[in-house]
Amino acid sequence: MYNKDHLKKKTSEFVIQAVYLCVGLMIAFPIIYAFFISFMDPAQVLSGGVNIIPKKWTLENYRTALRSAPLMRFMWNSFVIAFTSSVVRIIVASLAAFAFAFLDFPCKNLIFMLMLASMMIPADIVLVANYRTVSQLGWINTYLGMMVVFFVSALNIFMLRQSFMTFSLSLKEAAHIDGCSNFKFFVRILLPTNASTLMTVFITAFIGTWNTYLWPLMVTNRTEMRTVQVGVTMLNFSEGTVYGPIMAASMIILVPSLVLFLTFQKKIVSGMMAGGVKG
Repeated sequence: MYNKDHLKKKTSEFVIQAVYLCVGLMIAFPIIYAFFISFMDPAQVLSGGVNIIPKKWTLENYRTALRSAPLMRFMWNSFVIAFTSSVVRIIVASLAAFAFAFLDFPCKNLIFMLMLASMMIPADIVLVANYRTVSQLGWINTYLGMMVVFFVSALNIFMLRQSFMTFSLSLKEAAHIDGCSNFKFFVRILLPTNASTLMTVFITAFIGTWNTYLWPLMVTNRTEMRTVQVGVTMLNFSEGTVYGPIMAASMIILVPSLVLFLTFQKKIVSGMMAGGVKG
């Protein structure tokens, strides 16, 4: 009986893992296919039939992509915007989360609920209002104009607040008895013990800002200020659409996000788990 139950359990686990693997391959297939196309000869890309594996591996598509547009400048712009806005977002979100988790002030719960309600407002609704504000401030074609809309995230405040609430109040009170102020407690005790959640906020903010397209397109009209997602659309060729260089450029701009995610994958999972323990 034990062997049958054990066999059924192993079989079900194998089937589930196989399904997960198939779904994962289906989701990742466009990226894998783009990777192979980036190394294909142009003649093979445009030939009839389905061509997945390059018959002749070549780096010419990457050379063409780098010559056709200043991708390195675009990547630098995206890095500055993504890194700076992610750091600012951590600072703003952690301070707000600390206030919601530990401080008492009038209408705290109401303000928190209104903040959560703002998550249901689509970003496209406030797009025009944000553009008018940035334009009136004279921030068109500036890093600040491209970053300012990413400085605050209600979701990140919620995540950090949930994570902070798992901290023992008795330890906080003991720290205050020992003469630790709120700021020292926040900087020296609370933030280090929630490093995984902070890393999760940073990585998700970085990747989300790196991949954004519409807002940088709206607030920039000079080539040298374009971000990498906008810059890929500037790969124009006299002979028409050339898929190889476009896929090569896509692979180049995918590398930072992929490296960041793979490097800190475990911290992202642990941070997400820590943010949902206590409500």
